[in-house]
Amino acid sequence: MYAALWRILPGPVWVRILIVIVLVAVVLVVLVEWVFPWAADTLLPQDSTVGG
Repeated sequence: MYAALWRILPGPVWVRILIVIVLVAVVLVVLVEWVFPWAADTLLPQDSTVGG
């Protein structure tokens, strides 16, 4: 899969590396900004109590 992605990226090797770095950064930002907060609100129970 990675070889196929590498082949479809345009430009010389240094441009491909730059594109991959930018794409990874974009994916990480999207995960941190939208996906992880949504998952935390949706999947984790917030109504836990501590007995005392």
